[in-house]
Amino acid sequence: MADHGEQACRRVDVGISRVFELFGKRWTGPIVSVLMQQPVHFADLRRAIPGISERMLSDRLSELGAAGLVVREVDEGPPLRVSYRLTAAGAAMEPALEELGRWAETHLKDGLGGC
Repeated sequence: MADHGEQACRRVDVGISRVFELFGKRWTGPIVSVLMQQPVHFADLRRAIPGISERMLSDRLSELGAAGLVVREVDEGPPLRVSYRLTAAGAAMEPALEELGRWAETHLKDGLGGC
């Protein structure tokens, strides 16, 4: 028989908690989505995500870098440019994110979180 006690209801999968701690923040998903396509310079990444500020983009990229999902690369100039790309761990998220996108198309009403 299943344990339906109070403690059983409070346990949350640690992996899911860690994923949503990072991906539950605004802008993280769209940033990763753009980087799935190819490495992108900072300015191009900002233009690809309407409404994000430079500061927020920088903060989210730092968080993704600290999580080991994104790498920052300096392109020697002139002009000096910074680009970002997904690591192998970041790119490994692609099947899961594509599946979430398909799920959203099927199950989420129009207008929720869209551009």
